[in-house]
Amino acid sequence: MKIAILSRNPRLYSTKRLVEAAQSRGHEVRVLDHLRCYMNISSSKPTLHYRGEDLPVYDSVIPRIGASVTFYGTAVLRQLEMMGVYPVNESVAISRSRDKLRSLQLLSRKGIGMPITGFANSPDDIQDLIKMVGGAPLVIKLLEGTQGIGVVLAETKKAAESVIEAFLGLNANIMVQEFIKEAGGADIRCFVVGGKVVAAMKRQGAEGEFRSNLHRGGSATLVKLTPAERKTAVNAAQIMGLNVAGVDILRSSRGPVVMEVNSSPGLEGIEKATGKDVAGMIIDFIEKTAKPHKTKTRGKG
Repeated sequence: MKIAILSRNPRLYSTKRLVEAAQSRGHEVRVLDHLRCYMNISSSKPTLHYRGEDLPVYDSVIPRIGASVTFYGTAVLRQLEMMGVYPVNESVAISRSRDKLRSLQLLSRKGIGMPITGFANSPDDIQDLIKMVGGAPLVIKLLEGTQGIGVVLAETKKAAESVIEAFLGLNANIMVQEFIKEAGGADIRCFVVGGKVVAAMKRQGAEGEFRSNLHRGGSATLVKLTPAERKTAVNAAQIMGLNVAGVDILRSSRGPVVMEVNSSPGLEGIEKATGKDVAGMIIDFIEKTAKPHKTKTRGKG
C-alpha cells in the first residue's frame, strides 16, 4: 500500500514510529508537511500538489495535524478524501474533536460522563456560572488551549471571579468546569484504535501540579481499566467519529468522566508506558479497513 502521513516534522517520535511500522510491513510511506501542500479545487478532477509536484493518489493517509493548523490541515485532508484516499481519521471528525465546546455538547447529548461544564460570554454572568459548576475550586480553560496551556485551577471563589473576568476582558473563549478533587491530579489516557482500547496509561501530575500532561513534567504508568472506563473511551471516540483517538478520562466518585478526545494522540508516552506497538496497531487497522472512497463525508462536510 501507498501511505501518506500528514506531519509537519518527520523527526517527531510519533511520525517516525508510524513510518517504521508501515515500512516493516512492506508499505510505501511518505511524510508530507500539510502546510506545504496546495490544492487544485476548481478542476473536475481534484488534485494535490506538494513542493512543485503533482502528488499521486495514495491508498491511505494518517493525519497528524497540530491544533494550531487545524483549519488548513483539515482542508488538505478533505482534498485527499475527495481524491478517494482513505483517511485514518476523517477531516470532519478532526474538526469536531478540536472544537472543545462542540465535542462536549456531543458527548453530553449521548449521555457520556463528563465534568459539569459552564460556558458564558458576558462578565455579568460570572456569579451564576461559578455556582452552576458547584463553586470553587474550579477549572478554567481556554477553548483554544492545548497540552495544558491555558488551563487554570481557581481554588477560591474570588480567584475564580478574577481569572474569568481577565479572560473575558481579553475576549477569550473559555469554559468553566468542576474540579474533580478525587482524581488526585491524575488522569487516564485511553488509546482507541478501530473501536477498541488497545493501550492505556495513568498520567500523574508533578508535585503541586493539577495538570497531568507529560509535557508539563507528569509521569506515565501502566493502568488496568475498568469495564466502564473501557466502554466510555470507545463510545467517546465513536461519537467524535474517530478511528484513532486518545480519550482522557478522570476517575470521579460518580464513575469515569471524559475530559477530552484527542484526534492526534502522541505515541511516545503510551508506547513507553505500556510496551505496546501502538504504531503497528494503527497500520494493522489500515490494512484491514482501507478502501478507495471509504469515507462517510467524501470530503463534503
